[in-house]
Amino acid sequence: MAVISIENMSFYAYHGCFDEEQKIGTHFRASIEFETDTHKAEISDNIEDTVDYSKVYLAIKDEILKPSHLLEHVARRVIDRLKKDFPNISKIKFSLSKLNPPVGGQMDCISVTILD
Repeated sequence: MAVISIENMSFYAYHGCFDEEQKIGTHFRASIEFETDTHKAEISDNIEDTVDYSKVYLAIKDEILKPSHLLEHVARRVIDRLKKDFPNISKIKFSLSKLNPPVGGQMDCISVTILD
């Protein structure tokens, strides 16, 4: 087993409970860690024997670009999609951050992390 990470992916999307967030959007950052069996790929050096990171990225991007009110909802959608599309992935840790959130104070981001 191995842990694979894709870190600090950047997206512009339209998530939030306020109408303005749904209209003008904002920047988001996402990171994922997951376990998968890489033994065969370690020997073969063939991408067909492991999880194709570019396909994982595209699945994450596809889900993040669909507007939602809550970060929690987006994160769950991403995890469910990855479990469906990549059955050899297990123990997913997915984090989604909204940069400069409109919550009445100054901060870098608000993040949600789901462990599945």
